[in-house]
Amino acid sequence: MRSLGKLPAGNRLERIKASPNYRENAFRNQEVTSMLSEDASYLRMIRESMRKDSRRSPAESLPVVSSGFPAVSGKPVVTWFGHSSYLIQTESVNLLVDPVFSQRASFSSYLGPKAYAFSTDIPLKDLPRIDIVILTHDHYDHLDHRTIRQLRSTVKAFYTPLGVGSHLAFWGIEESRITELDWEESAELPGEMKLTATPARHFSGRGFIRNKTLWASYVLETADCRLYLGGDSGYGKHFAEIGRKYGPFDMVILENGQYNPQWPLIHMMPEETVRAAIDLKGEALLPVHWGRFSLSLHAWDDPVIRLVKEANEMNVKVATPKIGEPVVIGGNYPSAAWWSLEKGSTQGNP
Repeated sequence: MRSLGKLPAGNRLERIKASPNYRENAFRNQEVTSMLSEDASYLRMIRESMRKDSRRSPAESLPVVSSGFPAVSGKPVVTWFGHSSYLIQTESVNLLVDPVFSQRASFSSYLGPKAYAFSTDIPLKDLPRIDIVILTHDHYDHLDHRTIRQLRSTVKAFYTPLGVGSHLAFWGIEESRITELDWEESAELPGEMKLTATPARHFSGRGFIRNKTLWASYVLETADCRLYLGGDSGYGKHFAEIGRKYGPFDMVILENGQYNPQWPLIHMMPEETVRAAIDLKGEALLPVHWGRFSLSLHAWDDPVIRLVKEANEMNVKVATPKIGEPVVIGGNYPSAAWWSLEKGSTQGNP
């Protein structure tokens, strides 16, 4: 099945083997990172996942802004499409991060986590010209075969962590358009921008074989702005180190969702997401990795409710845009508690 992708081989594998982050035939985190907690139980997880819980998905369609994408003048504009897909527009270049525009985060269009029902979904074809795609790792909710297939004839360049380019090449994208980065490696982008791959605390794999490709976060520097693109990551010392080396950031875009006490080291609890934003020296925080798929057992709006509460207590500025709502870096950040309008939600952003 082509959607599974292809593991690195040949010259790509030789480059991977030379990476200091690849040891004993697999990529490793900077800190010891177990996939599950010591008291986790696969049987308990299966039982819990089979339990019916109406709060795991919205009871009604979520509000979506579909007013188009005007030309950018000045600071970059970020538009979130739910989960971890978002567009970064600059005056000259449009970058799409972890695009998943399929209805399932899966190798199959019939199986796996299904997107929530939106009143108005934003089709990929309605986006402005996409110059660059940035991928943080190869999990299905971040790297979607069907979406890449739609983009492959028009996107000029794809930037990925080491090894992830193997999937893209297998799907028909020329090697000349693929740039793979190890942690702390950089690439010069059009529009006087610079992209640097930085560590994350996670894992990779599209099947039973794990950690043959790298996972990463990124520092994106434009002429007048610095953004942190977090990808997926558990909390760890790398946030403070990145903050010291590359911060402060005008905005940090961090995962906030799909957490569980049974896998505490590979995703962050909302309170940890706020702490990571502080470590990174972020002027503002945009929480992603929620609002489209339920890949864990918490209520669909629990991530944003908890994060906003913690951010208010810690005096961290948070942007909480609706899906499709443009966010101008350094502008007036949206803060309406739109999720509290959904039936059954009782808390919001004060």
